[in-house]
Amino acid sequence: MWTNINQVYASRDAQNAWAHLAGTNAWHRILPGSGDGVTNVLLILSAAKANNRQAYVVRDGSGNIVQAYL
Repeated sequence: MWTNINQVYASRDAQNAWAHLAGTNAWHRILPGSGDGVTNVLLILSAAKANNRQAYVVRDGSGNIVQAYL
């Protein structure tokens, strides 16, 4: 779904990153699995937020973010 990114969050803990999506008005975890994958998705969502652009976000059945692109 195309959506605006309200906020992004990451902590020092391994693969712990989240995004608040305007389309659902909720926080969604970037699905852990690959450290580089979590970082890359977080960077895409951060770039969308910083430039006030929408991102296309794909979520799994549990609501976790599994893919994103601009």
